[in-house]
Amino acid sequence: MKFYDREKEMAALRKIEALSGQHAQMTVITGRRRIGKTTLIKKSFTDIPFVYFFVGKKSETLLCGELAEIVRETLGEDLGSFSDFPRLLGAIMGIAKHRNFTLVLDEFQNLSHSRESIFSDIQNVWDANKEDSRINLVVCGSIYSKMKKIFDDKEEPLYGRATARFKIRPFTIETLKEIMRDNNPDYTNEDLLVMYMITGGVAKYVEQLVTRGALTKDGIIRDVLSVGSYFLDEGQEMLRDEFGKDYGNYFSILSALATGETSRGEIKSYTGVEAGGYLDKLENDYGIIDRRRPYLAGEKSKNVEYSIADNFLNFWFRFIYRYRSAVEVGNLDWLTAKVMADYDSYSGLVLERYFRQSYAETGRYNLVTNYWKKKDGKDEIDLIAVNEADKELVLGEIKRNPEKINLNEVKEKAKGIVLHHKKWDIRYIGLSLEDM
Repeated sequence: MKFYDREKEMAALRKIEALSGQHAQMTVITGRRRIGKTTLIKKSFTDIPFVYFFVGKKSETLLCGELAEIVRETLGEDLGSFSDFPRLLGAIMGIAKHRNFTLVLDEFQNLSHSRESIFSDIQNVWDANKEDSRINLVVCGSIYSKMKKIFDDKEEPLYGRATARFKIRPFTIETLKEIMRDNNPDYTNEDLLVMYMITGGVAKYVEQLVTRGALTKDGIIRDVLSVGSYFLDEGQEMLRDEFGKDYGNYFSILSALATGETSRGEIKSYTGVEAGGYLDKLENDYGIIDRRRPYLAGEKSKNVEYSIADNFLNFWFRFIYRYRSAVEVGNLDWLTAKVMADYDSYSGLVLERYFRQSYAETGRYNLVTNYWKKKDGKDEIDLIAVNEADKELVLGEIKRNPEKINLNEVKEKAKGIVLHHKKWDIRYIGLSLEDM
């Protein structure tokens, strides 16, 4: 699959590359696994020598030997033998005092497996050499909680050392449409919805489906749920490193969210786990869930719902993890039939997320959200888009079938909201599968 999107990120990274010719740069790049960080890095840095090193979970001595060999092969510099990673980094920064190059340390957080004090020693090396070194140092990682702690915790030695920060996000909806046009020109809106439902725009997932020619609704679902599928174990592989020994409780809570149990009370009833602390960590430390209140609700409102922010993880917990016994015995035809049977109701919720994201990506609105009073749907407004600068408010109902849209009901539900927006331009819209 060809390289898509990321023009803004590439331009910013190339500017940093140029700046490194005068001053040392430390760029931190984060983003979930499979999002395309490594590919972006390799595409962006092209004007100066490029040293790429994947930090495995190995002993410090082995890591030093591997990196020293890569430096020798890439830069032609023989640094000798090291068993101390920060000292080796100091020697590499010494090279950068007379030549400009990029050094990428991928999965940087894995250095913590070698010894606890390593980041403190790296801080000392960086501070001692950065004034005279012309290195473009790029550190990236997929374990969000660990990277966040290393660079955001004021108690950690590398806090405040980064000269630039990037969080790589999934492809936009427009990019997904471009990919579908390039690879399946006759795609339907249903095909696009399923591509969005499964991948959420995560680059590796999209590439996997494109490479395998799975670009229709049925083709995507059957490929994801096929024997030997890349996707069957992906949720577990992605999250076990994040959660460690507590992964069982976290998985139970995420499974509850994926099946529609979205409040703390519902989650406790579903799992038997007191979820408060876990939910806070899932939101703030791991960045996996969103916490939402209805539009105009105050910060102290107890009307709070949680949801899994990642489309793939939501699907994985809703179907693959929930029915893992069927997966383990290879009963994938049964699971496929289950997904197909639940498809209309499940994809209807995904369609709501699709349009909220689509409106957010226009850049026209400072807030895109929804509204509810009761969970039975009688007092829900699926889309609320707010443009405070121009005093514009969009209130929308989203249904798979356009014939089920009733804007008079939306107007009735929105009476209280409208009272808070006197002299605003208020529009009521209906959005369906046909409007994708």
